[in-house]
Amino acid sequence: MSGPIEERVDLSWWTEGTCALVGLSGGADSVCLTHLLVGRGVSIVAGHLHHGQRVEAQGELEACARFAEELGVPFVSGRAEVPRLAQDLKMGLEEAGRVARYQFFEQASRQTGCEFILTAHTLDDHVETVLLNLTRGCGLSGIAGIPARRGRIVRPLLDVRRSETRGYCRERGLWFHDDPANFDPTYSRVRIRQLVVPELERVNPQVHAAVARLAHLADQDDQLLNGISARMLEACERPLNGPLRFLTQDCEVAFDQQALAKEPPALVSRGLRLAVGALGGELDFSQTKTVLQSLDKGEPGSVTATGGGIETVWDGESVHVLKRLPEEFYRHPLTIPGETESLDFGWRIVAHEVPPEIPRPLPGRLEAVIDADVVAGGLVIGPSRPGDTIAPLGLGGTKKLSDVYREMGLTEGARRRLPVVWDDTGSVWVPGGPLSERFRVTENSTRALRIALVPPDGPNERPGA
Repeated sequence: MSGPIEERVDLSWWTEGTCALVGLSGGADSVCLTHLLVGRGVSIVAGHLHHGQRVEAQGELEACARFAEELGVPFVSGRAEVPRLAQDLKMGLEEAGRVARYQFFEQASRQTGCEFILTAHTLDDHVETVLLNLTRGCGLSGIAGIPARRGRIVRPLLDVRRSETRGYCRERGLWFHDDPANFDPTYSRVRIRQLVVPELERVNPQVHAAVARLAHLADQDDQLLNGISARMLEACERPLNGPLRFLTQDCEVAFDQQALAKEPPALVSRGLRLAVGALGGELDFSQTKTVLQSLDKGEPGSVTATGGGIETVWDGESVHVLKRLPEEFYRHPLTIPGETESLDFGWRIVAHEVPPEIPRPLPGRLEAVIDADVVAGGLVIGPSRPGDTIAPLGLGGTKKLSDVYREMGLTEGARRRLPVVWDDTGSVWVPGGPLSERFRVTENSTRALRIALVPPDGPNERPGA
């Protein structure tokens, strides 16, 4: 750590024409960062969130708006009732405030067309976070502290001390304010700041640099082990839902339980935490231990991760990590001719008239040819309801769709998302499954429709072309 702040602010993420949202709280750190970026010619928008906690917060919001205006920086603001959020989410005020801020940053950055979100965390914040995480019994990821960059979020001042940002502001006569919470010893972070760090500085005056070095080494090891664990998971993965796997690739994954049991427990526990984390949950130490012990004994069981409603379920054959999906029922008209697209999941259903004498596709394909003359009303797509049936081509009877799904090997999530084709009298076609007997194309058919479910990475072409 040497040289003026201007030379140490991290701009490696920035390119000409890039715009970033800067979290401007009004504290010395965020005021310093905002001023520095303007001086370097970086295009920014200042974002301020009113936390709904202190009477003076409105005045601070207005002061931040004036500061941004003086610098010629666009300003956006929002408001959150952090105390109520903390109560609803059953978490502390500090954590609830962090959740509210990042939600606001994400929303504001997208509204203003900003590619990045910048926060003014300093080296002091970084060290305090490492020490706090240690008191909670963290692993390597906790020792790694605050990442300099994670996705769109960048922290350009992570190599700068808090005292330096205050000095920068004072030397230039810049307004800033001190949040009283930063001096309130009821918060664990403040007690670390006021009591623990000074004692460590007596042991080693360069403790901030030392802890930063420890965090850097821990982060390198953490990333290495994450990569090894990810490759292990990939080797143990059990494909779900066959050709319809794209329906739930964002909300579930499964692994061979016997294969996992042969891997080192350290890699398995890390891998499961990665899988749960990828779906938005967090598997804590005790939950991870429960899974490992059950895998070792070959026992079935399940745990629900913290946040996101993510479950890890194992039955002796597979370990299934999944997000429970809400019950949804919809019916969308099928565009004929043309495409009906799922904006949420990226797949398309393409429908066009074709000559009735063309061969029917093989069973299990994500396309079907139907007799257009027998369609009652219009064709629509949507999931099934309990008790729905189909008369599969050539079966000579009816079958419950739930039985069809079981034979197709579909998970609960895939069943809820599968866009079955219907007309006014019932089911027409289950993509990847059977076509209804009444829509068989015969020598008497005068019109036919080819319908195809195209995955997100599927070809952009007309079926049958």
